[in-house]
Amino acid sequence: MDCCVCSPMASMYRLPRNSICAACYEGAKAIIAFFNDDDDEQGDADQGSVKSRRGLAKLNSTTKGLRDAWEEVKRMRYREEDAKQRASFLQEGFAAAWKDGIHTDIAVRPGTGPPIKAHKAILAARSEVFRHILAGDDDCKAPAGDSLSLPELTHDELSHLLAFLYTGSLATCTEERHLHALLVAGDKYDVPFLRRACEARLAAGVEAGNVLRTLEVAELSSSAALMERAMETVVEHAEKVVFSPEYEEFAVRNAALCVQITRALLANKTFPAKTP
Repeated sequence: MDCCVCSPMASMYRLPRNSICAACYEGAKAIIAFFNDDDDEQGDADQGSVKSRRGLAKLNSTTKGLRDAWEEVKRMRYREEDAKQRASFLQEGFAAAWKDGIHTDIAVRPGTGPPIKAHKAILAARSEVFRHILAGDDDCKAPAGDSLSLPELTHDELSHLLAFLYTGSLATCTEERHLHALLVAGDKYDVPFLRRACEARLAAGVEAGNVLRTLEVAELSSSAALMERAMETVVEHAEKVVFSPEYEEFAVRNAALCVQITRALLANKTFPAKTP
């Protein structure tokens, strides 16, 4: 739980989101109890002295716990900053090598548009499928040589795919149709990290207007998580989706998905109890 006292993000929190961790809560309780005990026992010096010593011991113990917690926070900050710097170092280096064409050794050809230069080592490291293709394994007809063809991708989609393989980021990919293509590519070429990134972006943007397209790409890429999110949206906006002009064309192409939609809608419907 994020703590508004010892968290590195404490200064950014505002009510009613403020919360406090167990260590800080116990420390506050001990401090309050210590001063309450000291005020209540002024009339009895001997008894008050004993209880004050107990309160002081408890306060010292809790203060040590707070110090330890704060030291752990600082260690976590250092590790996080170190991880960010390492990721930035690797990402910027690989991206620069690709964009500047430094020692590229393969041309990746899309279905439309000019080829894009890349590095065999990066492709093989990011994708098990590319590794087998480039090595000319038994499952492949021949090694890729100096070129590799990905005819299902446009030039822009291929550019986004390579950018992700080099940087691990979808920052340059903003269009929904490109995300669809990348999700399918992530499934086809076995790039799990790309699949998860596309699923997250697409799931966050599912709405009644694009849910049918999302269902199709979820089935094509075998994305159970995206399929579940899309079905939830269909159920939530059932009338708007089912009576839309797009649904008729969708039903012609996707009979199996229509069966799933019907079942999801019926499962969500509350039926009256049967009378004898």
